[in-house]
Amino acid sequence: MLKGKTVILGVTGSVAAYKTAGLASMLVKQHADVHVIMTKNALNFINPITFESLTAHKCLVDTFDRNFEFSVEHVALAKLADLVLVAPATANVIGKLAGGIADDMLTTTVMACSCPKLVSPAMNTHMFENPILQDNLRKLETYGYTVIEPASGRLACGDTGAGKMPEPEILLEYILKEIACEKDLTGKKVLVTAGPTQESLDPVRYLTNHSSGKMGYAIARICSFRGADVTLVSGRTNLPGPLFVKTVEVTTAREMYEVVAAAFPDQDIVIKAAAVADYRPKQVSSEKVKKSGEMFVLEMERTDDILKYLGEQKRSDQFLCGFSMETEHMLRNSRAKLAKKNLDMIVANNLKVPGAGFAGDTNVVTLITKDEETELPLLSKEETAVRILDKILERISGEM
Repeated sequence: MLKGKTVILGVTGSVAAYKTAGLASMLVKQHADVHVIMTKNALNFINPITFESLTAHKCLVDTFDRNFEFSVEHVALAKLADLVLVAPATANVIGKLAGGIADDMLTTTVMACSCPKLVSPAMNTHMFENPILQDNLRKLETYGYTVIEPASGRLACGDTGAGKMPEPEILLEYILKEIACEKDLTGKKVLVTAGPTQESLDPVRYLTNHSSGKMGYAIARICSFRGADVTLVSGRTNLPGPLFVKTVEVTTAREMYEVVAAAFPDQDIVIKAAAVADYRPKQVSSEKVKKSGEMFVLEMERTDDILKYLGEQKRSDQFLCGFSMETEHMLRNSRAKLAKKNLDMIVANNLKVPGAGFAGDTNVVTLITKDEETELPLLSKEETAVRILDKILERISGEM
């Protein structure tokens, strides 16, 4: 997702510097061009060779190093950068940046950058809560910096509280949000549903399906990267909630219906990727149902048809996309659903196709509208999400 992007990582004198090595590796795997600048104090915590091995670039420390590639190193590197992240950012370096002090390679480069700038504070809790430090962070935010809130927990000094640098996976999400995608959904409100619903039979058992929620979560994540204001309504999954997304957790089909119906009028785009139960037990026992005889008959009743309701309520300025999971006659059944429920597009897949389905990280789908069908190859669910959103925006722009 970061192919062709240049990222500068600034590393300062904190024990959390070891985490930045993991982040550098992740960025390289995302095909970013990564350059690392260290303060002299950072050398006490991690060796520059670590970063040089990971990024295949010289790790810069000395502003006046005569062994350089560019005529004016800090300016030339600043011009190349698509994003700079200072992580870990000590109180000392935060104070310098807030005060406009540029007295080493890192601070001079950051001062010369016109790209998005992020800082991830890492320090003792009492230092982090110091009003001077907090004032400096607010000052940086007024200058356009993004301040990444530190995590809470046991710190290296033995104290417990705020001040831990977030894990590399979290920092990567901030970088991806800033530069991975064009912000072509800015100003749009998008509602995504994901995961399975659960319908109780008794206090012990419930009926559900195999949905993992991965496809819906990927769509919500990519929507946020593209600038949308995203609400994710999710059944129970084992997935962490995406950052930068408002997540509402539900259990039953009825709960999902109520949340989605209430939010629908304010949405520009709704993408219904959840696997919602079509039926629920007509009676829910207050006690565990005991075995009795060879056969157990369960009487069922229909759940609320969320997609049908949305199709009936949809305005001309709203886009409604549904999902169809089939095991046979995929195109015919999906087209029937598209028409019956007044959808603008349906994403169809066949559970029997290798690489498609619930729990995996890939999918094979066909995007169906009233006048076209677009078959996508085997893709990751993130790549599938990108293609789905591309098609939605193409349809919206074509109708304007």
